[in-house]
Amino acid sequence: MSKEPHMSDFVLTCESAADRTREFFESRNISVVCFHYEIDDVVYTDDLYQSITPDEFFAQIAAGAMPKTSQVSVGEYEEFWEPLVAEGKDVLHLTLSSGISGTYGSACVAAQMLADRYPQGGKVRVIDSLAASSGFGLLAECAADVRDSGASLDETAAWIEEHKLKLHHWFFSTDLSSYLRGGRISAASAIIGTALKICPLMTVDCEGGLSPREKIRTKKRAISEMAKTMMAHVQDGADYSGKCVMSHSACREDAEAVAALIEEQIPQLKGKIEINNSGTLIGSHTGPGTVALFFMGDKRVN
Repeated sequence: MSKEPHMSDFVLTCESAADRTREFFESRNISVVCFHYEIDDVVYTDDLYQSITPDEFFAQIAAGAMPKTSQVSVGEYEEFWEPLVAEGKDVLHLTLSSGISGTYGSACVAAQMLADRYPQGGKVRVIDSLAASSGFGLLAECAADVRDSGASLDETAAWIEEHKLKLHHWFFSTDLSSYLRGGRISAASAIIGTALKICPLMTVDCEGGLSPREKIRTKKRAISEMAKTMMAHVQDGADYSGKCVMSHSACREDAEAVAALIEEQIPQLKGKIEINNSGTLIGSHTGPGTVALFFMGDKRVN
């Protein structure tokens, strides 16, 4: 499918939690609305690292900062889409998974409000990606590929709905403190896990929520297990010719170790594995030490 921006009859939009670079979104003609995070009562925009570097952000967390996050509000969605709707342009919007954020509901409310305000204007179609981080970004990229092949909004939306549960998310963490703080693991699990150097292997389930799958001792084994897990689930196994993307929170070497194993086992990959920084929204919840892997494979099962 064409990689060139295509003059389609609709606008593709998503959210900053899709954890790809600003240059990527601009090159693929995808407009992005931003989440927010707060540190010490100051609110910042999750702006794809335009106003802070990943190293600076994760250093703040390592030094004890406890960021709180806030989703895109109904009013922010309205402001984001209104100029397009008023011009008569239709919009296809992908939200962060409803399994980890309430943003899908807010987006639907804003879309209906704009439909009521502009009955003759463009329409906004909202899709729950059931995805997060660079996996969400990979789904947005696939949507742009479908759009650029000449598909209509309805055809692109149908493709996303048909394929979104085939998008796999696998991740492990060597630092459990942020997962404990966010209530994603118990205090006992965090203490035992840290003492035994356990790196839990987690996934995103059919409802788009986080689901622990395995407790793996040592980072080295977690890196190896992540590559094995991809081989077990990826479409066409070692002949997979689709894209694979990764994200990491201040642990690029660990992500590179996983990528090297995968590139060795799957020589037909579409380009090198792209390794992104976890954004400030996702990184606020994972803290440093998380490596995540995303690819198209068999349908998710809980």
